[in-house]
Amino acid sequence: MKGYRKYFGKKILWFFLTLFIAFILNFMLPRLMPADPVANIMSRTARGVQDAAVTKAMHESYVKAFGLDQPLITQFITYIKNALTGDFGLSFSQYPRKVNDIVSSAILWTIGLQMPAIIVGWLIGNLLGALAAYIRKGFDKILMPLSLFLSCVPAFGMAVILLGIFAVKLKVAPVAGGYGYDLIPNFSWTFVKSVIAHYQLPFWSIVIISIGGQAIGMRSMSIYELNADYVKYSRFLGVKDRKIVGYVFRNAMLPQVTGLALSLGTMVGGALVAEVIFSYPGLGSIILDAVTSSDYPLLSATTLIITIMVLVVTLVIDIIYGFIDPRVKAAQFD
Repeated sequence: MKGYRKYFGKKILWFFLTLFIAFILNFMLPRLMPADPVANIMSRTARGVQDAAVTKAMHESYVKAFGLDQPLITQFITYIKNALTGDFGLSFSQYPRKVNDIVSSAILWTIGLQMPAIIVGWLIGNLLGALAAYIRKGFDKILMPLSLFLSCVPAFGMAVILLGIFAVKLKVAPVAGGYGYDLIPNFSWTFVKSVIAHYQLPFWSIVIISIGGQAIGMRSMSIYELNADYVKYSRFLGVKDRKIVGYVFRNAMLPQVTGLALSLGTMVGGALVAEVIFSYPGLGSIILDAVTSSDYPLLSATTLIITIMVLVVTLVIDIIYGFIDPRVKAAQFD
């Protein structure tokens, strides 16, 4: 247990250190943007106001309401306190709507799109990679070039390809949105069917680009394990090939489990790009709106949530990896 405590202690320490740095970056980076968020609000709310005194008073009231008149360090401390209590303040672009309300209405859409796509792409990619390494011959010759091609296609490229083929040309899928624009969210079959129809293209655009990289990684690790000395020795002793293959693919899966956490980080970006292209009502569309309107609280909240999601999943995967690979425990005593 001492080895595990040392291993888990290091992982948890790095988790909180990375989280603290993420807090700093999420606060500072939006404020480095050249646009003036108050000016964006004034362009909407003060339209038609001719009195300069009234305009100035409105500008000062917005600056005070958002705390932009405070020193940067004071704003940062307030940001930390609010974030720890789950209160991200008011949105600049959708004032007086709260950031929490905006994010909570979108995060379920993003999680519902990302998590199944990541898992399905990971499973399919690893299965195809293992089959390519074990069967070889024609199967490998077809799969390998296809996997290389898919791994090189960017997320936005695959989204545009699927959109152009299935939505524009064949007209078998909706062009944009998370459900029909003429529908109100409810639990009726009509609404559910519309959600499923709008879900397909964003989902498969993420799955397809993840299959290639996973298949290539699994194929390489499986070939390495199949040529290992313990496999040759086991076959020499007459151990059944089915039992040997079980150990081979279990060992080959270990780096892929860690890769699952890493792929989550890349898939977050891919999912957000897919959301923007398909106008999916998730965090991607909200981040785009926050960037274009210089909405500091909204942008900080969404990026912080995504960062925390990636960090938590990475920590969980590392903990699982520590249990399934005894070499991790042994390494702590070296």
